[in-house]
Amino acid sequence: MYPNRSTPLTTAALLAAAAVLLAGCGRGPSAGSGPSEGGCPAALARAEAAVRRAEGTGASWNGPATGPAAVPGRSLVYVAQTMTNPGVAGVAKGVEEAGRAIGWPVRVIDGEGTPAGIQAALGQAVTLKPSGIVIGGFDPRLTAQQMARAGAVHIPVIGWHAVDAPGPSRDPALFTNVTTEVEDVARISADWVIAGSRGAAGVVLFTDDSIPFARNKAELIKRELATCPGVRILAYENIPIPDASSRTPQAVSSLLSRFRKEWSRSVAINDLYFADAAAALRAAGRPGGGPPLNIGAGDGDPSAFQRINSGQYQAATVPEPLSQQGWQIVDEFNRAFAGRPASGYVAPVHIATAANSRGAVSWDPPGYREAYRRIWQR
Repeated sequence: MYPNRSTPLTTAALLAAAAVLLAGCGRGPSAGSGPSEGGCPAALARAEAAVRRAEGTGASWNGPATGPAAVPGRSLVYVAQTMTNPGVAGVAKGVEEAGRAIGWPVRVIDGEGTPAGIQAALGQAVTLKPSGIVIGGFDPRLTAQQMARAGAVHIPVIGWHAVDAPGPSRDPALFTNVTTEVEDVARISADWVIAGSRGAAGVVLFTDDSIPFARNKAELIKRELATCPGVRILAYENIPIPDASSRTPQAVSSLLSRFRKEWSRSVAINDLYFADAAAALRAAGRPGGGPPLNIGAGDGDPSAFQRINSGQYQAATVPEPLSQQGWQIVDEFNRAFAGRPASGYVAPVHIATAANSRGAVSWDPPGYREAYRRIWQR
């Protein structure tokens, strides 16, 4: 938002400008609630088509079908940014499950969400001398010294949401980084807002700029929302994930006071913001089914699905297939141990709503467990 500025515009000019804005954006006093297209018919049509595709649930496994047989006698350590982040915790569970399937022990070390804690956790991981280390949801450049130690003793490192893009990384040195395409997640989250509001909404965006991946995702969401002039970003709330439980309720109370009915939609880079927002929305008398209607641009943890399925302060999520990504991480390590390149697989985006989740509490696409077991048993 821009600060108030005094200008020499005449009353007539101001009225004319207001009329142009209302005609161009199609926004009335209750943004996002009307049936009209908000001045972006092409963007709206594209967003609606993209959302329909992403809400589909019948896709079969499209990931790796071949690869090396299981390399025996290996071990992994999963270093978590914080296990209070449901996405990080969900992937850790998937890595542990896949580790049992392939026959490797897995240890999880919690960095507890602070730079010092994460550095200590990764340092401990290197000291344990595992066969491989997972970077779970933090920027490895913040742990350059510990990463250098891992490289010096030839421990391969695989990231989950560690850098912006999926695939191998030279700097920081990652055998591969497992994530959906952040551009796709950001775009479909914004498209859900555009499509569902018919191109007319007042949006609050929640993010954590301390995480490069999250900051980039938020910028991409803003860019896609800007394709529809009738969708305005009312506020950009930068709240670090470790502080979300203490800061989000206060921020939401302030936002409700500032924007009232103007706030019709929200996008958050992680579902957990809406868990922390619920109490403030409830206390203000807002119904669980909105407005604001809220979508999480990741990660699709069980509590998010529970809120969505019960209509309590979250309408949708773009879930990472957390368990599947844990299995992919184990498979990527197996390729590294066998001297093979990374698989290059990137999971497609999906939108989960009460209408298509069928009461599930996670996005668990079909076929991957069987596919990876077949690969490893060769």
